[in-house]
Amino acid sequence: MNVPLAERIRPKSLDEYFSQQHLVGPEGSLTAQLQSGVLSSLILWGPPGTGKTTLANIIANQSGRPFHTLSAIDSGVAAVREVINKAKQGSGLFTTKNPILFIDEIHRFSKSQQDSLLGAVEKGWVTLIGATTENPSFEVIPALLSRCQVYVLEAFSKSDLENLLNRAIATDTLLSQKKITLKETQALIRLSGGDARKLLNMLELVVLSESADIVEVTNTLVLQKVQKNTVLYDKTGEQHYDIISAFIKSIRGSDPNAAVYWLARMIEGGEDVKFIARRLLILASEDIGNANPTALVLANSTFQAVTTIGYPESRILLSQCTIYLATSPKSNASYEAINKAQQLVKQTDNLSVPLSLRNAPTRLMKELGYGKQYKYAHSYEGNFIAHEFLPEEISGTSFYKPGNNPKEKSISSYLKQLWKDKYDF
Repeated sequence: MNVPLAERIRPKSLDEYFSQQHLVGPEGSLTAQLQSGVLSSLILWGPPGTGKTTLANIIANQSGRPFHTLSAIDSGVAAVREVINKAKQGSGLFTTKNPILFIDEIHRFSKSQQDSLLGAVEKGWVTLIGATTENPSFEVIPALLSRCQVYVLEAFSKSDLENLLNRAIATDTLLSQKKITLKETQALIRLSGGDARKLLNMLELVVLSESADIVEVTNTLVLQKVQKNTVLYDKTGEQHYDIISAFIKSIRGSDPNAAVYWLARMIEGGEDVKFIARRLLILASEDIGNANPTALVLANSTFQAVTTIGYPESRILLSQCTIYLATSPKSNASYEAINKAQQLVKQTDNLSVPLSLRNAPTRLMKELGYGKQYKYAHSYEGNFIAHEFLPEEISGTSFYKPGNNPKEKSISSYLKQLWKDKYDF
């Protein structure tokens, strides 16, 4: 039997599908759609091996719709159009359920490939289900994303993965030919990186490679049977998240040597250059901000450049940007300011805009006093006049506190000069 264990025990119904209860549980966000049979196009976003493909198949089975599947790795625009044409031919006056088109790794589709889906999704010829391990906000074109609901699949917990191992041992006909004891699971879980598919297939490798009918699964046995060098850097598993975390914290901690080391680990592991550059772009604003505004400019230029040229040359640009950010003055003042402002917005709801700041495009609005007491800054000396720009209920609230670095010290002095006692840092 050549079918892998993960495929042999793949759930066929929601009754067999465990975890992701926030999506398919009694109060799940997908449950109502599945029960009603009215299904919108959607994108399933989550780490590898968390059940995206399985859920798509279950949705198709439960809804009773024709199911077409494409892989973004080996399907071009022609393949997409062929499936859409089949769907159109199958649609008619007496057809109540349109086909489901499942696209695995939709983030690998080019813009032109994604564009080719728009008409079919818009007209309802197909219901699109896309699966992705990457943030759809970055990898799916806005026009297509706006036509889909995004559902996030959560990484499996340790108990989820252990339950999956036990279920496989109890239900799979091939494994049940041996007496298997799960004495230790740490190595299996760590090497799988939380990927259920990889976890099950490693279990099968370990068990079936033992000639004895009685197999005790231990960490030592797993490490002996599984090639450890294959997971030196798994860009879809635990290493992916641990190393990017070490990379970001090294830059934040102003250690260029450590930052370049972790960058090299990602490059050698074949990490997506856009993923690395995106994190640098975020860090330039979150951890450096106005302490050195040029950092954001350089990070943005780096993102655009590496997206264009790719490996191997992009490693040089990433290194330059990494070292620049690591050696730059740091400030998270802008990050803290928006956090405080959002928290206050949630607490105070929708406070009214002061009348002096409102737009007055009509005569009635002018009669009601909209914009009447607004003071135009450029009409005053130094292009400044003190005015209250916050709602009355939160007047005088301070969100932004400049950081202790040369650039923001000058910002602090400037604000104090303008506002006198209002900005008392």
